[in-house]
Amino acid sequence: MNPLLELTRIVQAAAQASAHTEQVELIVESIHRAIGVDVCSLYISQPDHGMLLAASHGLDPQSVGHTLLPEGTGLVGLAARSRHPVNIAEAAAHPDFRYIAETHEEAFHSFCGVPLVRGGEVIGVLVVQAREARLMSEEELAFLVTLSAQLALVLPADPQQFSNALSATRRLRGVKGAPGIGIGKVQMCDQFDLYSVSDKACDDPEAALGRWYALLEQVSAEVEAERRSLGSDVSDSVAAVFSAYQMLLADNHLRQGVAERIRNGQWLPGALRQTVQHFADIFLAMEDPYLRARHEDIYHLGNKLYSAWAGDNDTGALPGDGPIVLVGSKVSVSDIASCDPARLQGIVCFEGSTLSHTAVLANALGVPAVMGTGAIKAVSNGDPVIVDGNVGQIILHPPLSVKKEFRRLQQADRTLQGELAELVNEPATTTDGERVRLYANTGLLADISPGIANGAEGVGLYRTEMPFMVAETFPSEDEQEFIYSQVLKAYAGKPVYMRTLDIGGDKPLPYFPIEEENPALGWRGIRFCLDNSSLMMTQLRAMLRAAGEADNLRILLPMVSNTGEIDRLRLLLDDALTQLREEGYLVQRPPVGIMVEVPAAISLLPTWATRIDFVSIGSNDLSQYLLALDRNNPRVASAYDHLHPAVLREVSRIALCARDSGLPLSLCGEMASDPAAVLVLAGLGVRTLSMSASKIPRIKWLLRSIAAADATTLAQQVLQMEDAAGIREVLQQALRERGLGRLLGDQ
Repeated sequence: MNPLLELTRIVQAAAQASAHTEQVELIVESIHRAIGVDVCSLYISQPDHGMLLAASHGLDPQSVGHTLLPEGTGLVGLAARSRHPVNIAEAAAHPDFRYIAETHEEAFHSFCGVPLVRGGEVIGVLVVQAREARLMSEEELAFLVTLSAQLALVLPADPQQFSNALSATRRLRGVKGAPGIGIGKVQMCDQFDLYSVSDKACDDPEAALGRWYALLEQVSAEVEAERRSLGSDVSDSVAAVFSAYQMLLADNHLRQGVAERIRNGQWLPGALRQTVQHFADIFLAMEDPYLRARHEDIYHLGNKLYSAWAGDNDTGALPGDGPIVLVGSKVSVSDIASCDPARLQGIVCFEGSTLSHTAVLANALGVPAVMGTGAIKAVSNGDPVIVDGNVGQIILHPPLSVKKEFRRLQQADRTLQGELAELVNEPATTTDGERVRLYANTGLLADISPGIANGAEGVGLYRTEMPFMVAETFPSEDEQEFIYSQVLKAYAGKPVYMRTLDIGGDKPLPYFPIEEENPALGWRGIRFCLDNSSLMMTQLRAMLRAAGEADNLRILLPMVSNTGEIDRLRLLLDDALTQLREEGYLVQRPPVGIMVEVPAAISLLPTWATRIDFVSIGSNDLSQYLLALDRNNPRVASAYDHLHPAVLREVSRIALCARDSGLPLSLCGEMASDPAAVLVLAGLGVRTLSMSASKIPRIKWLLRSIAAADATTLAQQVLQMEDAAGIREVLQQALRERGLGRLLGDQ
């Protein structure tokens, strides 16, 4: 046996299996053949901490999927709790041996169990047995240990999926796309997939070019019709999503990119796929989750163009008038618009994030959505499903009792939404009179209206990267000024914190490629802008012109780590003001502050107090850099938690420094919309929070329901704790005790 070859073969076969049951069956059969044992079984840890016999070669087939060992029971339990291989020649003689009659394992004497561990937790035990009383050899044991480590990474993240795969009901986790609960029947989307198109020679380029330009006109008309189908009273945020599609359709880079590939001999679908993939990959490679999510918009539009080319006139809608849940890899805006709004109860995307346009539209329409579930096997039109957007889960084939409970939760959720709507014009003031300002994060013009509608008191983070990402060249000063002025005018009289261009190695531009081995620590943020001072000057001039004599512009500097960066920026700003005034523009100097996201900035804050006007904590990057964890890496993402004691203590340190220096302090990022974290932030004296617009009402309700003094006591308590899980438990219990359990999904 070639161990390396066998390992690779088994792991690849398991990873490519089309269903969970097929996956575990492949594993046990492959190991049986590889090392010639009489029995190979796989036990999977269950939510009740028992071990389910998920697959076996050699034991009674009737016991598979039914034999459940209580936690810590038998030799399987010994391997799990010891987290160490158990290799025994005569299993029945061991004091931990437990005979399981239904498996008919009495014929087998030896036992070797190896735990499968992922993220520090035992998710299963791999067992081999032989008729003869013998120990597994060192070579065999080494093979099993190595294989188990690799299989632990291949098996699904939720072990319950194995027990679910053996029954009708399946509970799957994703991420929260839009809040609420929806109950209906599955309607599958994704009849066409542009990325599956192969390359092919074009027989008649001129005819293909004509068809391409006709397609653009056709799809543009369809997008407009879809927008109208949602009604004349459609919100600005929904209309803006469709406007974004129209802008992409009119984008010269997209139009000419496809045309050029056709002229070079590629057939139209292949040219479209190559062009769409090119732009989508640029966004997909970006570290910023907001910008990364824009790749879905490019894909959706490409798929719509391809569907139009293929003549897709069949919506595939389920007959009747019952409730529908749209399900697919990337449910598009067009899929949503073409669905009867009276029937649409939920959306499930195998891919995607909370920042995708699908999620934005779902939020605006009030349709529950769950994103990023991963591919769901054996799901088809008509399957009953529950979408729980409050916690990010779906339940396929739910029993009647579960449906009844979720209908009760639906009603409770509607009641809460009604209560929150009444607070939109009320201030976020604690019960003991402390005022907290709630701002919105934004980056697209489509995001402006939701912030205002949800009671945002300003923009705490405006990402200026988008115009640079969709252009063919660096956007001009006039182009930038036009965009910035719309945001500043929409929030007239309210502060708008505009972050200067945050691009670099992690956010490459199609016309300015940068390659780095470690882009997160590379040429990005303020470093990139100062090295390209002409770009920085153009952006500063555009911001100043957009603001004019209004006083709501704030300039926010990203990734600052040393004093020289601030000083150089201040000189550029002085120069920009001088230039514009000499040119006759009426402009004024705006406040300038920094984002604290690089740990080095924390120690230097006291020395910067005379150089800056405010401080904004970028909690996502700060947490990531402090913990040395990539929250987008599935192998370590579970260890990422902004309630980690080190993160909380550094936020406390920043808050104290800002207070002592007289610097206004705000915080943006996921912490600002996490109810448990907000308790701590309120207790630490953070009085400005910036978050996604949809999260503002719930955080406002929280703040209006607590006393700042009470939050201070809680903050001091958790600052003495040493474990993120324990901190979260204490804070969630505190929310429940104060009648705020509904913010955690309680009803």
